[in-house]
Amino acid sequence: MRVTILGSGTVVADAARVCASCYVEAGDSAHPVRLLLDCGPGATHRMAGLGIDWPSLSHVAITHFHTDHIGDLPYLFFALTYGLAQPRSEPLALFGPAGTMVRLRALADGLGSFMLHPGVRLNVHELGGGHEADLESGIRIRAYRTLHTDESIAYRVETNAGVLGYTGDTGPDPELGRWLRGVHTLVTECSLPDDAAVDRHLTPATVAELARTAAPERLVLTHVYPQLDRRALPSLVAAAGWTGELIVAEDGTSFEV
Repeated sequence: MRVTILGSGTVVADAARVCASCYVEAGDSAHPVRLLLDCGPGATHRMAGLGIDWPSLSHVAITHFHTDHIGDLPYLFFALTYGLAQPRSEPLALFGPAGTMVRLRALADGLGSFMLHPGVRLNVHELGGGHEADLESGIRIRAYRTLHTDESIAYRVETNAGVLGYTGDTGPDPELGRWLRGVHTLVTECSLPDDAAVDRHLTPATVAELARTAAPERLVLTHVYPQLDRRALPSLVAAAGWTGELIVAEDGTSFEV
């Protein structure tokens, strides 16, 4: 499984970082899975800039409906409808929390029917906490309810080679750490300094607590707001009690799971 952080930024505009998005490529060559986890503003252009075959996406999974996590979905669907040199015949699967279809219909009313018919057959699957779905090549995606919005979820992407955890946005939750046990790599938000902690996001201390419980082999931090010094993150997380492998993600950071 190859993972690329497309967007390591936040809702704060940043010339170097687009909003939340992560690309996962896994499976065999006959039935590859090309999965987009969240689709924040700038994600599609970032895929093009990194040489990722965005027209061949097979699955998109969104964690919640905040604009910095789904703002590029209309552009992606518009590009699939009108921007392909050759039409594609393969369907696109969209996973999201409860209420995904309601939002898609509202976007279709405001923007156009391409939000429901993006040039390909769109299969929509709403996942609540505890739900799961099979993708291709024996790959499974599982969802867990997070403490951020009324519907927000985290994901586990499970393959025979390894397991990826992706929190999306979340507040501190010991149960989330237990649910993430067994992941090889955990991609998690780390939004704010400890002295500006809120109950809907993580800080270095609460990230360290999550990592101690989940015990991943690699921790990847993203969604870092400007008031938190990215350069200091490794030492802050280590001081809070987690000293395993840690990557502070930039747009384009890529790794194997």
